[in-house]
Amino acid sequence: MPTPEFILSLREKVGHDPLPLVGVTAVVVHEGRVILGRRSDNGALTPVTGIVDPGEEPADAAVRETLEEAGVQARALRLALVHQVPRVTYGNGDQADYLDLTFLCEWISGDPYPADGEMSEVGWYDLDDLPELELPDMRARIGAALSGAVEAQFHGGR
Repeated sequence: MPTPEFILSLREKVGHDPLPLVGVTAVVVHEGRVILGRRSDNGALTPVTGIVDPGEEPADAAVRETLEEAGVQARALRLALVHQVPRVTYGNGDQADYLDLTFLCEWISGDPYPADGEMSEVGWYDLDDLPELELPDMRARIGAALSGAVEAQFHGGR
């Protein structure tokens, strides 16, 4: 899916200045496996990620993004991690500061495939033998989701 309309509208007003955005990561698991996909924009292997739409519940965004990007129905089970992602500067100069909310999600139905073009490939990966993930915090997001902790983890001052 292309850049959401609400972000394009904001960009008309703020140009390339940093936008504070809420993002979600959906760590979708089933039978000892996790869904990972290769992002079309930078080639990185990651869980499903996306942006929360205005007024949207973050857990609903994680479920929606899983369906849009991987063609899979999932259910969000719990919030696992809250953290600020270092500022992202895109090729066109746009800057974004993402507050990421990582959710543990369970698979309900569907075979993963690159449904909307945001990922060039999508599939199941064995949790005991995960490949190298180019973005270092992705392994931390998966780890937080699988930690079994009842409370969400967060980074920063306590």
